[in-house]
Amino acid sequence: MNNKELIKIAIEAMNHSYSPYSDFKVGAALLTTSGNVFTGCNIENASFSPTNCAERTAFYKAISEGERGFSKIAVVGGINGNLTDYTFPCGVCRQVMIEFCNEDFLVIIAKSEDEYIEHKLSELLPHSFTSSDLGGEL
Repeated sequence: MNNKELIKIAIEAMNHSYSPYSDFKVGAALLTTSGNVFTGCNIENASFSPTNCAERTAFYKAISEGERGFSKIAVVGGINGNLTDYTFPCGVCRQVMIEFCNEDFLVIIAKSEDEYIEHKLSELLPHSFTSSDLGGEL
């Protein structure tokens, strides 16, 4: 699947966002190595700490369905769903990504299907904390 197709799916996922407090809608589309796509949107909560980001929603859906291999993710976002700038994954989402992906995992940040930038996960989360810091690999 090419990047534009994945970004389009992320934009569609953004429409499902539940963000009544910030009005900042985020969508994500996660491509697995088996070719499946899992979508996510941000889901806010009045007490904020239970809020879940789009990226983690996509990962958790995929993991709960037995997927463990991931190729790339597209992330989009904006106030009231208007894509005007690049929306990068938060630190917690980056940490979740490194738990399940290698450092070369591709993160596509888009403000339209035609305007996007690509980063390896290692560029977005340098000096990451992984299972190897705990004395082993899973």
